[in-house]
Amino acid sequence: MSAETFAHVSNLVVPTATVIYALAMMSHALEWALGRAVVVKDAEVKQDVLVASGGEAVTAGTASTGPASTRTASAGSASAEAAVPGTERMEAASRIGLTLTYLAFVLHLAGVVTRGLAAGRVPWGNMYEFSITASLAVAAVYLIFVQRYKLQWLGLGVTLVVAAVLGLATLALYTPAGPLVPALHSYWLVIHVSAAAISGGAFTIGGLASVLYLVKARAERRVLAGGTMSASLRRLPSAEAMDGTAYKVLAFAFPLWTFGVLVAGPIWAEYAWGRYWGWDPKEVWSLVTWVVYAAYLHARATAGWRGRNAATIAIIGWFVFIFNFVGVNLLVSGMHSYAGV
Repeated sequence: MSAETFAHVSNLVVPTATVIYALAMMSHALEWALGRAVVVKDAEVKQDVLVASGGEAVTAGTASTGPASTRTASAGSASAEAAVPGTERMEAASRIGLTLTYLAFVLHLAGVVTRGLAAGRVPWGNMYEFSITASLAVAAVYLIFVQRYKLQWLGLGVTLVVAAVLGLATLALYTPAGPLVPALHSYWLVIHVSAAAISGGAFTIGGLASVLYLVKARAERRVLAGGTMSASLRRLPSAEAMDGTAYKVLAFAFPLWTFGVLVAGPIWAEYAWGRYWGWDPKEVWSLVTWVVYAAYLHARATAGWRGRNAATIAIIGWFVFIFNFVGVNLLVSGMHSYAGV
């Protein structure tokens, strides 16, 4: 197949994947909508919250993430889900959403690969290519963790983010496949950008898990105060378990970001521009991102921060990463400005 054919295939399957991600998002949104229409009895919800927290009230900022408590939370969540009326329709919507996400991911992967074949190089030489590759990493990290940690509850947030990034890339950032600018001709580019994309995908999963942690923790506190909880929130793992999930994902991403961005990046910069560090805006915001996540991990390890405090730092880190990914490339002029064309 010729480069033009590969380019045509990529230009066809990437928008198709975007539409299917959007359909998956709608299916997960329906799942949440069905759950919001069902309010579980106060006594049943309170019993579930107490089981999930090991018999004690779950309070933000104090939840632990030990294996025993996670197993107890999972058991409580599973038993609770079986008792929730209307779960069958919610579960069906969840399965459809996950199936569509797998289908969209396959097409998405094909679009990234054929884009690389069309250009005759790694497919991340400009903002369009990095957008489709980074969003692929988000979907890949999510699907891997779905298999290992049963993270279907992140489906709505993940498909929303991926569909939005792909839609923006297709409509506003598209650039025809072409050769790399001279500064990008280095194998360090492959190491640097691939590590940034994978760790960025994990940052996104951790950020979304932290957002849902805050939602679930607030609902659990309301239940313990005598309130109610919708079936959609009750089907989520306990806030304690979600806090642990966010920690695991971010602990995986941090060393990868450290090596790929703050080690491989400067080595590539010395090759491309003759200096390891020049306080370029992209370099500065990559360092800021690293500092925020370092603070997150340090606070958990030394100060014992859990729950709301840790989730807040994780969400701040995610927004800093998003600004580094989008805002710096599109709004700030610097040595990395070629990535925004």
